[in-house]
Amino acid sequence: MKPLILLTNDDGIRSRFLHAIANALDPFFEIVIAAPKCQQSWIGRAVTRNGKVQVISFNDLQWPSWQVDGTPTDCVNIALSSLLERRPAAIVSGINVGYNTTTPLIYSSGTVAGALEGAFWGLPAFALSQQIPDDIFMEAAYNDGALPPEWRKVLDEHARHASGFIHDKVTSVADSTAIPGDAIVHNLNYPAYPRQPLRISSTVPAPMGKMSFFQKEYEDGYEFRFNHGIPKPSVAKTDREALDEGLVSHSILNFSSLGRDLIN
Repeated sequence: MKPLILLTNDDGIRSRFLHAIANALDPFFEIVIAAPKCQQSWIGRAVTRNGKVQVISFNDLQWPSWQVDGTPTDCVNIALSSLLERRPAAIVSGINVGYNTTTPLIYSSGTVAGALEGAFWGLPAFALSQQIPDDIFMEAAYNDGALPPEWRKVLDEHARHASGFIHDKVTSVADSTAIPGDAIVHNLNYPAYPRQPLRISSTVPAPMGKMSFFQKEYEDGYEFRFNHGIPKPSVAKTDREALDEGLVSHSILNFSSLGRDLIN
């Protein structure tokens, strides 16, 4: 019996990016999907506290799938507590349309949050994201991951690479440096213009200065306007630097270590 992988995302169950990683993982794992009904980008770790979360079977994919009218955290929590017949070997969230780099974006990311929910359940957790050039980003983000033909090949290549990384991590001995109970997410970001062959670089989230996301459009109102921001200098190689160099950024996010350096 193949190990089971639970897949989710924040771009919605119809996203081609989700289907790409499902296809790439399929030779190695049994796949089950619980993903949002519609786009849930920038939702962070929101949980639907008020109202009903509708969960229905989604039969348009070759894998057992549920469409969840909620957030990525809702998807994973409901799947792990109520939908799955056995415990998965890992949780994979993505592939996200656009990168999830830098501290502000990571904490805002529904993709990272979906993986983090799995990590809180003690599972190996992976958040996958694909940097997209600005000129094709909007079409991909708001049209179920639509891409020009040449970009579909890039996405599929990166999905296969991510699948190999996940397979190696899940089937290898657990990380001996991790403390039992830690909530760890492997955050992988793939570059828009990759070096060949693909190479992974260990990184830290880039620290950011002021990063305004809103622009005044009315006398009494503002509208969201994405801002790539300007990273601050860092003593370690950052996720943004890796992408700029055409490298795959791999940041290990340990959400259990917050405040640990204050304890001596």
